[in-house]
Amino acid sequence: MELESLNIPAINRFASQYLKQEEPVTSYFHYNVNSPAVYSERLKDLGSRQFHRMELAECIASYMKSLPTSAKVEESLVKLRNNAVTVIAGQQAGLLTGPLYTIHKIISVIQLARQQEEELNHPVVPVFWIAGEDHDYQEVNHIYIEKGSKLEKVGYPERVVEKKMTSHITYSKPVMKKWLDDIFLLLGETEHTKQLKEDLTIMVDEEEDIVRFFAHFVMSLFKDFGLLVIDSAYPLLRKLESTHFHYLLKNSQSITNAVLEQQEMIRGNGFSTQLDVSPSAANLFIQYQNERALLEREGNTFVEKNGSKSYSEVELLSILEESPESFSNNVVTRPLMQEWLFPTLAFVAGPGEIAYWGELKKAFEFVDLKMPPVVPRLNITILEREIDKRMTDLQLTLHGVITEGVSTARDAFWKSLERPGLELEMKQIKDELQRKYERIREEAVSIDRGLHQIIDKNLEFHLNQFDYLRSKVDKALKDKHSLTLHQFMKVENSIRPNEGPQERTWNILYFLNKYGPEFVKDLTLQDFAFDGTHKVVYL
Repeated sequence: MELESLNIPAINRFASQYLKQEEPVTSYFHYNVNSPAVYSERLKDLGSRQFHRMELAECIASYMKSLPTSAKVEESLVKLRNNAVTVIAGQQAGLLTGPLYTIHKIISVIQLARQQEEELNHPVVPVFWIAGEDHDYQEVNHIYIEKGSKLEKVGYPERVVEKKMTSHITYSKPVMKKWLDDIFLLLGETEHTKQLKEDLTIMVDEEEDIVRFFAHFVMSLFKDFGLLVIDSAYPLLRKLESTHFHYLLKNSQSITNAVLEQQEMIRGNGFSTQLDVSPSAANLFIQYQNERALLEREGNTFVEKNGSKSYSEVELLSILEESPESFSNNVVTRPLMQEWLFPTLAFVAGPGEIAYWGELKKAFEFVDLKMPPVVPRLNITILEREIDKRMTDLQLTLHGVITEGVSTARDAFWKSLERPGLELEMKQIKDELQRKYERIREEAVSIDRGLHQIIDKNLEFHLNQFDYLRSKVDKALKDKHSLTLHQFMKVENSIRPNEGPQERTWNILYFLNKYGPEFVKDLTLQDFAFDGTHKVVYL
């Protein structure tokens, strides 16, 4: 593997200003992540706070008990029990780890923790927070596989009708194995396929729900780097969170008001806001009859959004006392809960997360917390050797393909194949034919007005023949130059699939199947710098 950094423009003005740490965006956060002293400053701030380290470490150890482990994992747990700080990121539990950006987030957490442990001479532990409380099943139940000339979505067939938390979504082991068989058929057989398939089959047998399957797969890839994982919906974690849920319930209106005030400030500076927060939002979910319902506040009463059930504050506090696992956070309160639980040196975020975390500054201040340094995750494009060669043959630049795709170059190539003389001859014949038919129509309708429709139909038939001829010429050109057009397609599918970044479509399974089990380890060991540039890994 070889590493290159490219300056790729940020996808929006907010992200661009954040990467450069420019005003007014910096005013929405508590730390300047480009400051050389940001992590030592944060470490000092964390030193003045108290954390339930032992309870948190025992909770994580309990969750990870049957997951793949290593001496490095045990070392991370020992560090966390003592005086370690954490670098943390989170994501939903996509099947087979979901899009590549999940892998990139985990690598970011591991790399930043390692770098800052050396820099600060203080133990730093990488943590991945699995958003098992989320219920958007359609977002996680598929992967994309290249099939012919297209990247096709291969969805997991078992349906989930209820708004269940993903942690509560179990799978049928025979169905999951059959789905994996179908995926490997599409991927194709390599020297690594048999072992990879066996490993995944064991994981399917050892787990029951999609979040545990996700956690098992992740730890099989990253256990040697000391990564810790925790499901946000893990019942033991909910018990640790119960006093914080109590606070969030009692102060829900004030927290909502703080977010709305921050959003108004952001919009006043010309930015759009990301979070859809209503003035009545309680920013908490409750689990009722196997479904997850968002709570809203109406005076001293809480009601389920789009539902009929209502609760008094006393009733909710009673439920919280008896079963804290009935509650879960939304996008506003999850960052607050994370900050209460973990001694967070840095939070690693994707572009969308950076934007909405900027809307939470006043909410953090209301609960007397500082938002941790929000560090943009690594943006990585994996460039295979054959794709690199195809780009060279097509005279494409990597920068251009990453930012714009291949459509402009492909259209220019297609235009170069046009035969102007042939097109002109066909157009002239069509124009002359239409003029002749006009004269025929004038003569014919003077004999019988009923001939009008017959003449029009006859003309339409001949014009369609010209369209048919043109389509045949186009097909012949495409067939003649199919190899070059196929090259364009392969480059687009690999680097900018579905008109977006590689990391939003491709899944790690393709690379594991093709390059073997060491692929992720080699990728993680690259010397990545958190400098805002786009990283290209050449294979």
